[in-house]
Amino acid sequence: MIAFFRVILLVPIIILVCVLGCLFCLIRPFHRNNTFVIAGTLSKLAPLFGIKLIVRVPKGIEYVPKVFIGNHQNTYDVITISGAVLEGTVSVGKKSLKWVPFFGQLYWLSGNIMIDRKNKSKAMGTINQTADRMVKDKLSIWMFPEGTRNKGGGMLPFKTGAFHTAVQARVAIVPVVLSTTSSFRLNKWNNGYAIAEMLDPISTLEYDRSNVRELAVYSHKIMTEKQVKLDQEVKELNKS
Repeated sequence: MIAFFRVILLVPIIILVCVLGCLFCLIRPFHRNNTFVIAGTLSKLAPLFGIKLIVRVPKGIEYVPKVFIGNHQNTYDVITISGAVLEGTVSVGKKSLKWVPFFGQLYWLSGNIMIDRKNKSKAMGTINQTADRMVKDKLSIWMFPEGTRNKGGGMLPFKTGAFHTAVQARVAIVPVVLSTTSSFRLNKWNNGYAIAEMLDPISTLEYDRSNVRELAVYSHKIMTEKQVKLDQEVKELNKS
């Protein structure tokens, strides 16, 4: 019953946010800060889903180009880990997202980079173009290196696209870890806490194409360890 009333309430709100977001983006299409504004707005919807969101971004973080990598769990990512998106950041997503009603158009107009994952040669070309665009426009990129949602079953092995991009652009990798949200349900009035935490940058200067897989494995390791700690913290917060 809670899920029914929540859907009745939230669907119009989400559509309204997407429509207003599209109008905002039409005023300044593909602007470097569109994604920052839209992602921040979407994260403000978390309480409507019964989620108490905590976002931790290190003080004094430099606003220089980086590749942010996040763990990709489920649809709730849109209103949780999105709160950690910084200014001058765009994401890389599936080209097919463009055809999702309302959200797809908003995603495209926000200036995010869309790739054809079914065409590996085109995808590699997009990596090269993305690295060039980062340097030219001083943009940061947000990617989910798992490539698909893990649905709370633990982080999947990382694909290397994000790491190739960082190495080619000579920028740092910045992991962003979200606590496990697989227990969240629309029919739960209180879904409890979710914590999104940005970790320290990882330099890519000692890496190249020959050892980029090592960078991916190392990033996966520290992100998995951090998620375990965040899950324990969430467990304690939910008890209080």
